[in-house]
Amino acid sequence: MARYTNLFVSVIPARNLRESLPDVLQSCGLHMVYQDGDYMMAKERPGMVSYSQLATVEVLIGSADIDQPVAQQDPTATVNLVVKNEELPLKTNNHCHKIFQLVNQAIERKAS
Repeated sequence: MARYTNLFVSVIPARNLRESLPDVLQSCGLHMVYQDGDYMMAKERPGMVSYSQLATVEVLIGSADIDQPVAQQDPTATVNLVVKNEELPLKTNNHCHKIFQLVNQAIERKAS
């Protein structure tokens, strides 16, 4: 199973990030499966790659200050990104890694 993770520190407020991330994920060719508060899950649509290569993207938005709840935080927020699929990562340039790079760049542009 391929799995890639990244942690961002955003300069925009968590509320704005929460509202814009579904559009960012959709612009990467993913569709939203689940969204609840600070957690989102999106998946690739079948058809372009085999089922084992279909990537799942999970995003968790948190407070940059651990002691503060997200609702009372300052403008900085953390974005925890996980991209995974069932593909064995036998090559460094596999499908899951390509999707990770695509989503990673899109979120970095939005979060900075």
